Order: sequence, then structure tokens, then C-alpha cells
Amino acid sequence: MPSEELQYPTQPYSKVNRYDVREAKATYALKIIHELVNTSPILHVSFTVPDSPFPTMLPMIGQMGSFARPSSDIGDVLDLYLHGYVSSRLINLSRKSNSSSNGTEIEPSGLPITIGASHIDGLVLALTPNSHSYNYRSAVLFGHAEVVMDVEEKLMAMELITNSVVRDRYRHTRLPPNNAEMQSTSILRVKIASGSAKIRSGMPSDDKSDLEDAALLDRVWTGVVPVHYTLGDPMPGPYNKLETPAYLDEFVRESNQDAKDIAVEAATKAMKPKVKQGE
Repeated sequence: MPSEELQYPTQPYSKVNRYDVREAKATYALKIIHELVNTSPILHVSFTVPDSPFPTMLPMIGQMGSFARPSSDIGDVLDLYLHGYVSSRLINLSRKSNSSSNGTEIEPSGLPITIGASHIDGLVLALTPNSHSYNYRSAVLFGHAEVVMDVEEKLMAMELITNSVVRDRYRHTRLPPNNAEMQSTSILRVKIASGSAKIRSGMPSDDKSDLEDAALLDRVWTGVVPVHYTLGDPMPGPYNKLETPAYLDEFVRESNQDAKDIAVEAATKAMKPKVKQGE
């Protein structure tokens, strides 16, 4: 576990520019950023494709981890592992980056990519349309992706990613993956260069002049509608022969409660209305 809170270096491409510092806070803390990435069901990965006028963005699943230091704390320096199909464009471009690296260049080897993760915790309803907002947590990572070639590291990443979908799921499946599965699946290891997060919580923030308008306060409802990801009851498949296992029931129940608690806490962090001072 790190002896102190580690932070990503602030780079021009990773620096958070805030529209209103009273509305959201920026952080570069590894622990916060890694937690946001690991709890996001979908990561959005963008990269540049040769001969294309536009960047490409893909929805993917992934997890932060370390093969060299498997017991590393979430606040430690970690890599991002992404799950992909062996012949996808991103994998092929990353594979070319692997083979073209000679280990002597100053710049890091691997395909430059950007990864985004976001959570919505509440709808923030204010007195005026311009003051409406979301309670949210978002993170962005910047790094270089290479295809994992080591079999043990690949299996470690596959277990890590599977258990991020449903806690403890990996060991409750047929193991190990067969040769066809290993051949058709690729894992990218992303060495992170920098990252940042932006978080908004609390109640609405309105102009002082609007808060002093008694008629306006009497006719417009303000507050927060909590938003959280909810897992439904497990539905057995057509060839399933088992009762719902305890680990799955527990995961669904605890995940739903945790998500609700986070959304409610985000709304109640500032019970008093925030006031925007008039210009």
C-alpha cells in the first residue's frame, strides 16, 4: 500500500479545465481515478487510425492491475488491461506498435490511446435551465497500449476482467480457457502516462438574485434526483440446472445497495443550496 497518496503528473493534455470551480473539483489522485475506471461497466477507448480523417472510439471492458506486483493497492502505480478480439483494428494497430519497438526510442512504445470512464450520480434541478447539472464522477487516462504476449499475464488479466463483471465469477466457470479461446482473445496492457478526474456532487447552485426572488422559489421545485446503476434479479439460462448461487445473489444485492448509497451521498454532501454570486 502506498505510504502517501500518489498523483498522476499534470500534463497539458490531462489538465482539467473547469467551467466553474464551485461546481466541480479536479483530482489527479491515482486511488480515485483507478476506482472510477474499475467500477465503470464500459470504458470508451479512443485512438487514431492511419488514413482516417477522424479518431476512432470503442466501448470496451477493462481493469487496472499489475502483473509484476499482484498485491498492489488500487492507489499504487498500475497498468490498465483491456479485453479485445484478436483481429480487431485496435489490437492489430497495437500489435504493429509492439513489433516496431526496438527499445531504444525515447518515446514510450505502444499505440497512444485515451480512455474515458464516467458515472452519473444524480440529476441536479435548479431554478433556471442554465443552472441545471449532473452529479457525476468522470476520469480520463492517457497511455500506450501493447498486446500482452506472456500467457500467465494474459490469464491474470482475463481473471481480473471477468471478476470485474461479477465478483468471484472466474473460478466458478470452466477453467482454464481452451486453446481456441486463448487464440481468439487478445489482452492489451496500457502503460499509463497521465490521468485526471472531475467530480461534481451536492445540491443545485443558483444565482443570488434568483434565490432572493420569493415568487420564483414558490413555483419552481429544486433538488436532486439520485441516479444509480441497478442490477436485476438473475434469470437462469435455457440449459441452466442450478439454483442461483449465493455469490451471485450477494453480488447483486451489495452492488445495488452500494450504488444507491453513492448516489444519495453525492446529493447530500452539500445540503445547503450553493449560491452563485452575481456578476
